[in-house]
Amino acid sequence: MFKPKTWLRLVLVVLIGAALAYAGWRFTRPAPPEVELATIARGTVESTVVNTRAGTVKACRRAKLAPVAGGQIVKLWVKEGDRVKAGQPLLELWNHDLAAQRELATRQLATSEERRREACIMADNARRDADRTQQLATRGFVSPQGGENARAEARARQASCDALAADVKRAQAQIRVALAGLERTTLTAPFAGIVAQVTGEVGEFTTPSPPGIPTPPAVDLIDDTCLYVSAPMDEVDAPKLKPGQPARITFDALPGQTFSGHVRRIAPYVTEVEKQARTVDVDVDFDTPPQQILLVGYSADVEAIIEQRANVLRVPTQAIQQDGSVLVLGRDDKLETRTLKTGLANWAFTEIVSGLNAGDRVLLSFDDENVKAGVKVKAKAAP
Repeated sequence: MFKPKTWLRLVLVVLIGAALAYAGWRFTRPAPPEVELATIARGTVESTVVNTRAGTVKACRRAKLAPVAGGQIVKLWVKEGDRVKAGQPLLELWNHDLAAQRELATRQLATSEERRREACIMADNARRDADRTQQLATRGFVSPQGGENARAEARARQASCDALAADVKRAQAQIRVALAGLERTTLTAPFAGIVAQVTGEVGEFTTPSPPGIPTPPAVDLIDDTCLYVSAPMDEVDAPKLKPGQPARITFDALPGQTFSGHVRRIAPYVTEVEKQARTVDVDVDFDTPPQQILLVGYSADVEAIIEQRANVLRVPTQAIQQDGSVLVLGRDDKLETRTLKTGLANWAFTEIVSGLNAGDRVLLSFDDENVKAGVKVKAKAAP
């Protein structure tokens, strides 16, 4: 039999061994995985539609101008980056022949006016002579035939005056034809704007673009005081869109900034491009002109707001699993599965109808396959 002291020694050794084993297990066991959690709270949930491909900033008025007729550039009054006014000349083609025709028409007009003046003076004199002859014929000093001849001469002179007056109008029309020809050789700005591009230099030959042959425009003119965004939306989302709907606009060139706008136009047709999804072009105007300088051609994203609900319980959309459930942090920091009934949703938040309460904490990340219901977890520290 063991003595009492021996028993005490055995018990003490067993207790020390158990304590060491427990301490070793406690300090060597794996720590609970750290996960990212989100707290359920109230906020705004929106149903939105976004563009499938990048949208583009466009000008309300942009003209790629070319002269009506081809010719050699002799004067170039603008350069790229210049601001011009409506009606300001941009370039001029060689037009000496047309200028000579205008000079010829001007001289012909002067000649026609002088001939008309001469004929009308003669007509006026013949009319007075006919009046005097008629008075003499009444008194019997001139035969009736003489009176008739005088009146006929007066009418003939008046007809010649009228004919030459018509010739003056013809000469005036000829001048207008010459001026129209000169206008065809001068390119003017149809509206005020900024010159984006000039194709050609003095001495080079420029022509209008024939059908089927894309020719660079002589001058590319942009009215940058009025801008909008054109974005392609998926054809599936087209029935949800209506003119006047609010929208948010963002730009890759201006990160972190959002601009408010509204849908102005929805294209009445679907764009069909080979090997691309079919889309509908949507034009969005800015509610307030941006203070920042926007360049035509900037890439932009449009988020059209279809429906909006404020002050509702919401959960981050990424927290919802494919089966519609979420993992909630429960007792003893263990995850529990909850099935949700949801309402309005978008890519960021989903409305909670039932299944969660304000203050509940749900799992956001599903990267670790070991993180599942029943597993004890630890919330990541806020960055």
